[in-house]
Amino acid sequence: MTHERRGHGRPALSVAIAGAGLLGRLLAWRLSRAGHRVDVFDPAPDAQARHDGRGAAAFTAAGMLSPLAESEHGGPAVRRLGERSLPRWRRIAAALSAEPQALLRQCGSLLLAHAPDDAQAQRLLGALGGDAPAALSRGDLEALEPGAGRAFAPGLRAWLLEGEGQVQPAALLSALQQQARGACWHWGRRVAEVEPCRLRLDDGAVHDAELTIDVRGLGARPPLPLRGVRGEVLWLHAPGLGLTRPCRLLHPRHPVYLVPRPGDIVVLGASEVESEDRSPVSLRSAVELMAAAHSALPPLAEARIVHLETNLRPALPDNQPRIEHAPGLLRINGLYRHGWLVAPALVDDALGHLGLAPEEDLDDS
Repeated sequence: MTHERRGHGRPALSVAIAGAGLLGRLLAWRLSRAGHRVDVFDPAPDAQARHDGRGAAAFTAAGMLSPLAESEHGGPAVRRLGERSLPRWRRIAAALSAEPQALLRQCGSLLLAHAPDDAQAQRLLGALGGDAPAALSRGDLEALEPGAGRAFAPGLRAWLLEGEGQVQPAALLSALQQQARGACWHWGRRVAEVEPCRLRLDDGAVHDAELTIDVRGLGARPPLPLRGVRGEVLWLHAPGLGLTRPCRLLHPRHPVYLVPRPGDIVVLGASEVESEDRSPVSLRSAVELMAAAHSALPPLAEARIVHLETNLRPALPDNQPRIEHAPGLLRINGLYRHGWLVAPALVDDALGHLGLAPEEDLDDS
């Protein structure tokens, strides 16, 4: 069942992937580019973005690439993965599109804190050591954000975390799927069990391959000890605000992020609930998130609520991502709140261990 060779003296393999979220699409794109025969199975009806909280968590995510800001939650391991992933995302976006800026922007992010919360900001900045930035003056902030700079609340403190960025989740997921031209996508097919070299579907069908990859998120339990962590986001239409960078507001009860999207959209979120409840956003969460955002950017009072969404993020007991290898089997899971931040580095590590789709394949035309 070994197929024709493709460069670097590597045999082309048959690969079956369970799960078509961020990891599944990134793996399918990388492996098909390297000449492997790839089949992807997912219970979603098609490849389109879903915003009903039932699809891949990557569609719901804000898409922030913030290794410095996320080091408070993820620790040094997640920070290192994020720092490795940032240049990988640039190369991926350039390979996927003639206009990579439509998929990825990297102009830093803003860390914000009201004066009473300065101690919390200093703890985070202190953890960054020599990478901690100096506080911005009001003039610096207005120069960095010509549109929104004057809209920030008086007395708000701000720091620029250079090098951080954001992706456009739906556009990037679509591009990965469409350009994995050698992959075969099996929509509406739920994988019940992943074994070495074999997928068992819930309708009793069996699919054999030389390598099986399990990236189903919460669908991979058991055997993985996963739990779902509820996240809630709101989309606001804020014409005229002119925000260009993701912002993270430190708050003792409701730390929130505000992420600009095309069309004058600002994505507001960061609620984190230890619950597997998939019901709609609660009134309390919506009010508290919007009040915190409004305290930093008062003009958001006139923004219109476009969309509210919940989803569950797959987390392991230590909240760290995990790669597991066995003969004929690869598992990657536990991305928690860091999926977009760490996915490229995790894929590099997993495929590098197997000697498949090395990094230099991204340089191939």
